Amino acid sequence: MDHLDKARRVISLEIEELQRLHERIDTSFIDAVEMLKSTIENGARIAIVGVGKSGNIGSKLAATLNSTGAPASVLNCQDAIHGDLGLVNPGDSVITLSYSGETAELLALLPHLKRRQARIIAITGKPKSTLGKAADCVIDINVKREACPLNLAPTSSTTNTLVIGDALAMVLLESRGFTKEHFAELHPGGSLGRALLMRAGDIMRKGEDFVVVPAELPVTEVIAKMTKARAGAVVIAASNGLLEGVFTQGDFVRAFQSGNPAIGSREVGHFMTKDPIHVKEDRLVGEVLRTLEDSRIDDLVVVDAAGKPIGMIDTQDLTRLQIV
Repeated sequence: MDHLDKARRVISLEIEELQRLHERIDTSFIDAVEMLKSTIENGARIAIVGVGKSGNIGSKLAATLNSTGAPASVLNCQDAIHGDLGLVNPGDSVITLSYSGETAELLALLPHLKRRQARIIAITGKPKSTLGKAADCVIDINVKREACPLNLAPTSSTTNTLVIGDALAMVLLESRGFTKEHFAELHPGGSLGRALLMRAGDIMRKGEDFVVVPAELPVTEVIAKMTKARAGAVVIAASNGLLEGVFTQGDFVRAFQSGNPAIGSREVGHFMTKDPIHVKEDRLVGEVLRTLEDSRIDDLVVVDAAGKPIGMIDTQDLTRLQIV
């Protein structure tokens, strides 16, 4: 339990410092967002500079910015003065990360960044430091103490740096009108890309795997069609082709067990679920997944713009399609 108590103390200390950051964030944050926004709108780029643990945080920030459509690169201080300074051009913004604001390698780079006409955003715990004074915009992430029991290892301060970086990226995303469709374009791989890019019409069962029957058809014939298509459900359509209901294997079992042994000879319309939950074919897969989860159903009808059933999404297919 002693270890758990100590772990909770570390977490509590970092939460306290984040709360302090939450309470004192000011207009300098707005200035930073506007600076980054104008940088992107003008076709320029964002460079991120940090040393040590700040550099590690900077790499994460660059990855987040890139994934949300804000071109960013990590600039190594040592490499910069040996040629990589060419990454920075007039109009670019440089986010510098240094809690002390006195990191020697970073300070040595500042005059060259200024000469390149880059705008500098400093994220530091010491706004009046050399870095703070040289920056065009300063975001204060000062902490009263680190979560380290020795108050030495960067912990609370690196958490504050990480969080303020996330805040910058997310507010910048919103201010630029970046949508989930834009996000999907940058994440085409894996289940995330599939869920964001694909639509209901792309993953639904159709053709021979999709069964549509009239309400007057006997249940025995419906079951035969369902079995042939290896489907767990069939759609019932009205004479005008519009969606009328759905009949599942579960519906058959429940009807039979509830005292309808002659169910096979009766019309399927007596046992169908009327006005079933359905989605249009252009709905994104992410929305389809939410509908399935919220409704707790295994089969989801897909309709076209006119409301006519054109396919069925079976949850068993999602794993095969690597959607979930």
